[in-house]
Amino acid sequence: MNPRLDALHPYPFEKLRALLAEAGAPPQGLAPINLSIGEPKHAAPARVGEALCANLQGLSVYPATKGEPALRQAIAQWLSQRYSIPAPDADREVLPVLGSREALFAFTQAVIDPAADALVICPNPFYQIYEGAALLAGATPYFVNADPARDFGCDWAAVPQEVWKRARLVFVCSPGNPAGNVMSLQDWRVLFELSDQHGFVIASDECYSEIYFDDAPLGSLQAARRLGRDDYRNVVAFSSLSKRSNVPGMRSGFVAGDASLINRFLLYRTYHGSAMSPVIAAASVAAWEDETHVAENRRAYRAKFDAVLPILQRVMNVRQPQAAFYLWAPTPGSDTAFARDLYGRTGVTVLPGSFLARSAHGVNPGAGRVRIALVAPLAQCVEAAERIAHFIKTSV
Repeated sequence: MNPRLDALHPYPFEKLRALLAEAGAPPQGLAPINLSIGEPKHAAPARVGEALCANLQGLSVYPATKGEPALRQAIAQWLSQRYSIPAPDADREVLPVLGSREALFAFTQAVIDPAADALVICPNPFYQIYEGAALLAGATPYFVNADPARDFGCDWAAVPQEVWKRARLVFVCSPGNPAGNVMSLQDWRVLFELSDQHGFVIASDECYSEIYFDDAPLGSLQAARRLGRDDYRNVVAFSSLSKRSNVPGMRSGFVAGDASLINRFLLYRTYHGSAMSPVIAAASVAAWEDETHVAENRRAYRAKFDAVLPILQRVMNVRQPQAAFYLWAPTPGSDTAFARDLYGRTGVTVLPGSFLARSAHGVNPGAGRVRIALVAPLAQCVEAAERIAHFIKTSV
């Protein structure tokens, strides 16, 4: 077996199951409410299902690794409209993938030279695929702790020069998971300048880009254009329909950006075998070409934040994020004890923040917080908030 498998950490939800087992079953009569996992629960758009059913003949052909031309064109047009940029070259700068998770992992394997003593830089807390992809590619993760003074963003300029010299890939997540923070144009300027100096590639995870409340978040390709980087040098954006269109089971997303990187990634994927079915491609076109359901999705999340925050703010120092559907909430004491006891007494499941992070530079930046995913129906989110508030008031 690949010895690098032994370096992988347990996934956060594996650790959560073990933690909740310590709590035992919640009281009878309280229906469980799971706010721990970022799985969308809103209805999928009807037009997507209709497109699936209308294109079942696609099951009879092998899919192309490069993806259906109509889908690449739909993605390019969506990027142009969403970010007010010229449409990327659908043939050279856009590649459909089987969801952003698969692509983030595979892209790392294509980028990293395992003989180069490479570092992969990750935000901390982080999506655990970043770490696992780095380890299995033969690289070493280097964590940049979230800074509460920067709205839980990263201070890239504070990373030591000797680290940048070994960096081959930098993961960014904007809007962020778990804090919902959005990178500014200045953040991008600093990161691009460092990339030019040291030659590393930037993988921008933007799967939460369409869940926001005020201004639409800045994207990596949009930032590149504003800063005169029209060739998207050394940056690739990853996005997905899972959160935007409530279709996580479709496993449909894209990578877009630097044509030279896309070309090499395509070569990797030709052997990797990750080609999207024409059936899913047709349904994906239907999703990318419609914004009505996306606006309704945002409205539904806004309604949940508007209902839940006044309840929780009576007992927690928590606020609405810039984007995404999470609350990054401080706990009175240990985050693991809070999540365990909350489940045992109320049946509400949240994710300890320390499970989403690693101890780095003397601290685990997720400790003392929990991630609350407002993905359940509105009434359940309100009920969960009431239970959490009562739990805190009667426990402290």
